Amino acid sequence: MGLEIAIREEGDVTILDLSGRATIGLGNDMLNAKLRQVVDSGAKKLLINLSGMTQIDSSGISSIVRTFVTLERTQGSLKLLNPAGRVKEVLAVTRLLAAIPTFDSESAALASFK
Repeated sequence: MGLEIAIREEGDVTILDLSGRATIGLGNDMLNAKLRQVVDSGAKKLLINLSGMTQIDSSGISSIVRTFVTLERTQGSLKLLNPAGRVKEVLAVTRLLAAIPTFDSESAALASFK
């Protein structure tokens, strides 16, 4: 299964619901393009829902980190929601769970943007 991305708005927060694999190649190219599109359209508060993600590699992580840094530089913010299984393990090993605010509850994540 490749990567599927659904975008929705909750107030002034843009939520990307990811499912599938963000690995080198088409999956990561799609993730990178979608993240860039959302930021270029003016989104300053971005929540990435990882609950449907089954796999992520260094290219997928790089796309998320690049977007995190871009938003931080422009007084925006990026947060992660519901990483699980192998995706959570990879994010823990790379210490991204400590660097990027991560939540288990969408309501808590949305409240943290206020």
